[in-house]
Formats: sequence, C-alpha cells, structure tokens
Amino acid sequence: QVQVVESGGGLVQAGGSLRLSCAASGRTFSSRAMGWFRQASGKEREFVAGISGSGGRTSYADSVKGRFTISRDNTKNTVYLQMNSLNPEDAAVYYCAARRDIFLRRETFEYDYWGRGTQVTVSS
Repeated sequence: QVQVVESGGGLVQAGGSLRLSCAASGRTFSSRAMGWFRQASGKEREFVAGISGSGGRTSYADSVKGRFTISRDNTKNTVYLQMNSLNPEDAAVYYCAARRDIFLRRETFEYDYWGRGTQVTVSS
C-alpha cells in the first residue's frame, strides 16, 4: 500500500504563487508516475498536471499551462506543483495521486493511490 500526503495549500491573493508538495511512501517511488488533480466545489475532479516516473515527461491541463510546473525529487519521494499567477478559478482542493507504473496518464481512473487533498483558496 502506498500512502500519499499533500501539503502546502492555503490562502493566496490573485496573482500570487503557491507550491504544493506531495510525499509518497514506499521504495518504488521512481517507478511511479504521479499526478495532480483538483476539485472545485460542485465540480468534477479534473487533471492538472502529471509527471512520468523518471521526471522526463510532463503534461498539463490547458488551463494551467504556462503557469504551473510539476516536478519531482525521487531522492525525497516527493512531487511538487509550483503554481504561479493564481486566479480565483484555480481555487479547489488539490489532490496528489500515484500510479503503479512509470507511465504518465491524465484520467482519474488511471491512478491507484490518492491523498486526502489540500485546499487552495484564491482571493480576488
């Protein structure tokens, strides 16, 4: 079983930045693709960004491309989401998820392990 724990959420003004972190347990972190998803109130959970096991491939939702950056440190079993130029539409609970293999995917059903989420609030 893999445990996934997010941190770094909070309240930020529009135009500001936040960095989310996600720590995953287990010895096989580099063998797992990781993803960030978000769910705003009353909406479905949506893909934000993903990264392959090695970190060599990344993918972003169009709505965050150019503003968010996903990265990982396999020596620390941690994946990050740097969020810049935040706007109120980015407000949501952000979830980190892990796959059982190295391949980057964009759908929620393709991820096997999930954290409990961290709240991001953006004030206008």
